Amino acid sequence: MVFMSQSNKVALITGSGRGIGKAIALKMAESGADIIVNDIEGSSGAPEVVEKVKSIGRQAVFIPADISIASDVANLVEKAIEGFSKIDILVNNAGITRDRLIMRMSEDDWDQVLNINLKGAFLCTREALKFMIRQRWGRIVNIASIVGLMGNGGQANYAASKAGIIALTKSTAKEAASRGITANAIAPGFIDTEMTRHLSAGVKETYEKQVPLGYYGKPEDIAHAVSFLASEEAGYITGQVLNVNGGLLMP
Repeated sequence: MVFMSQSNKVALITGSGRGIGKAIALKMAESGADIIVNDIEGSSGAPEVVEKVKSIGRQAVFIPADISIASDVANLVEKAIEGFSKIDILVNNAGITRDRLIMRMSEDDWDQVLNINLKGAFLCTREALKFMIRQRWGRIVNIASIVGLMGNGGQANYAASKAGIIALTKSTAKEAASRGITANAIAPGFIDTEMTRHLSAGVKETYEKQVPLGYYGKPEDIAHAVSFLASEEAGYITGQVLNVNGGLLMP
């Protein structure tokens, strides 16, 4: 057996048109999985990811959907099943930020982040489970965040959404375990993505100095962790939060 192989598996990865989601899609493809690329309509990176997956030798399709809308998610999963006959792996990666101090945060700022980050993960999990339960095998990996464990000023909405994902993960793990389905979360620290690149050089340097390993992580660091949790070898791991943060937080 090839370690961490996803041979003959089908993986649905939300928000996989760029950043961490893109890295996960490519890593899964390298490990043998066929990939359902998901992002919002008009995502410029999604078609490129599909082509890169195909160049690796795996099948791929882009299915756009707003994962905060139940009908979009139902359509996403329905098309995935039509195209691939199954979904073995679900990675709930899609997420947004609307950073503001609580006193200045609007209800819309709150609702948008919670709807995409947390409600979206719930809707995708609910739909995917219908098929995973029938096949009595599945891997659900949710992308949380270090701020869901320790909080962060100016990110009350984002931190709450990621803390909610951790609780959703644990509940899913308990509900689905008897059907051979595991659910785990990964809590990234500071990762070099578009989300962190908008920070000023001074702020980035300050954060970087807090990381014991001394540097920001790469999207591929998260992808490797996802690949492990989605593998056969991780079959006895469920309901856990894997921290990938360079030692920044050691709970």
